Amino acid sequence: MGFFAQFLASLAAILVLAWVSHWMELGRGIRIRDAAHAQALADEVVCGFAAEETVIDETGKAALLRDRNGRIVLIKLHGAQFSGRLLGPGSGALLRNDGGRPKLEINPGERLFGTQIIDIERPEDWVHWINAAKAPHHYA
Repeated sequence: MGFFAQFLASLAAILVLAWVSHWMELGRGIRIRDAAHAQALADEVVCGFAAEETVIDETGKAALLRDRNGRIVLIKLHGAQFSGRLLGPGSGALLRNDGGRPKLEINPGERLFGTQIIDIERPEDWVHWINAAKAPHHYA
């Protein structure tokens, strides 16, 4: 009986903490504010990354940044913090028709990072750029 009582007490404590965080609206309102904020987040993923093009998802929960060398960084909200990846040969992108508006579906090539669907302007361009990153690079 002691184990069951301890289990119920622990479960009740977890539920109370979840309710308090919901009531206090903790973690809400976290968004990528603008291109400068997205650039700072990308710099945490790839030190010195200098984006020439930045798009932020309509919800502010994701962003794509592209530098002059064609490297692309994907930033996404993960819980109450942001996470990012440099897209490369294992990544891919395609367009999804979502209610008549095309959205960009990105597979970063890492199962644990997960597929990201974002609503941005000119998603066709980003499909081309992301899929071009899959091609092997030839150096002279």
